[in-house]
Amino acid sequence: MSVGETPITVVGNLTDDPELRFTPAGVAMARFTIASTPRTYDKTTGQWKDGTALFLRATAWREIAEHTADTLTKGMRVVATGRLVQHNWQTPEGENRSMLGLDLDDIGPSLRFATAKVTKTQRTGQPNTAEATDPWTTAGPAPAAAAPAGAGFTADPPF
Repeated sequence: MSVGETPITVVGNLTDDPELRFTPAGVAMARFTIASTPRTYDKTTGQWKDGTALFLRATAWREIAEHTADTLTKGMRVVATGRLVQHNWQTPEGENRSMLGLDLDDIGPSLRFATAKVTKTQRTGQPNTAEATDPWTTAGPAPAAAAPAGAGFTADPPF
């Protein structure tokens, strides 16, 4: 992250399926909107009240874009982190316009009201020197190391 960028985390729901596109150079890009609506509990009525919704246009690049398009769908609750960026343009009528967007660094499903099964993807084109020590690639737990003699440990953990 560069100096002066505004980091932000947004929790909300996707308003539509992510739209996956590719640049002329073949770089994957996914765009979608995250709606985040604050809710407060009104003690006098005993009901929840929705505040003003924030609709934030998000952009993901490269592997995150492909994973997002493969994994997330309309209505899913997500937790997204990235940088706020301001987009400025001029309409054909000469009016200046601007909007805030979110360039994603990371995104995933919220586990507050759902469950998810995570599958690690294999990176292509890069040597995998850490495969032997990567806990995601092992078939089971690593074997337990023996406790040093006289350390006061038993062979089995107490839990």
